[in-house]
Amino acid sequence: MLLKDNIPVKYVVGKIKNELFLVAAYAILIAAFHHFFPLLRISIPIAVPSILATIISLLLAFRSNQAYDRWWEARGIWGAIVNESRSLTRQLITFLDNGNEDADHFKNRFVKRQIAWCYSLSQSLRGQNSYIRSVDFLVEEEVKFTRRFSNMPNALLKLHGLDTQLAYKNGWLNDYQQVEIDRTLTRLCDAMGKCERIKNTIFPATYSLYIHFCLYLFISLLPFGLIEYFGIFEVPLIIAIAAAFLLVEKMAIHLQDPFENKPSDTPTTAISQTIERDLKQMLNDSHMEAIPQAKTAREQEKVFYIL
Repeated sequence: MLLKDNIPVKYVVGKIKNELFLVAAYAILIAAFHHFFPLLRISIPIAVPSILATIISLLLAFRSNQAYDRWWEARGIWGAIVNESRSLTRQLITFLDNGNEDADHFKNRFVKRQIAWCYSLSQSLRGQNSYIRSVDFLVEEEVKFTRRFSNMPNALLKLHGLDTQLAYKNGWLNDYQQVEIDRTLTRLCDAMGKCERIKNTIFPATYSLYIHFCLYLFISLLPFGLIEYFGIFEVPLIIAIAAAFLLVEKMAIHLQDPFENKPSDTPTTAISQTIERDLKQMLNDSHMEAIPQAKTAREQEKVFYIL
């Protein structure tokens, strides 16, 4: 997953290399035909491909906007997952008694399971094995329980709910605290459902067909409109123009599917790693006592330097 590094030019060109090869061969063929058969030259007004270019630009602009909206929605959902994971951990740490050994073990298992949930959701959205990273944070009984489900993230949320019920029965949580944790779990379930909706909702195939038809018609007519002005030099010009349109279309295709494990995807693995780091830090520091409130200015200064 490429997050901050520039995407290599080789990768970008590789996405349209087959199309560019066909465009180049077609442009060379038209140029050769005009050169060797001057009596059969065919030329059309440049306004004809220009009109098609305008139509294609509008279609590509609409598709790019819709694709970016899907990508940005996916990124917003995973941003909410980060927030809810932190909130869930904070609730467990502050609601449960830190001095109770059983409660501490309960919190540790619960938080690790939440980390596993993030990794399993990331892997399942990409069509990969959900156990690759998440199994490292689960105990054997939990792994056996999840194998009975086709949707591992959903199984982990069920374990969250069962453990919340257990904590309530043991008296570790009161009515209000149980409701708050359940609300957080519900929001996590909603986020998972939104991601699955984006993953399983395909872009209309007919729209892609119309764009392809207009784009190929534009490229096929373009040499006849430029050959009279540029001669053989119309070949690199046509390749450059075709590459611009093809790249915009490929960009939209990649953005419209943000969970396909491509450089342009939502960085779910990196986000899960961030969640893992933050939750572990919160869990490891949960035994620290709050800093007492300073009574004097001098004591406040000491607390400041300690921090």
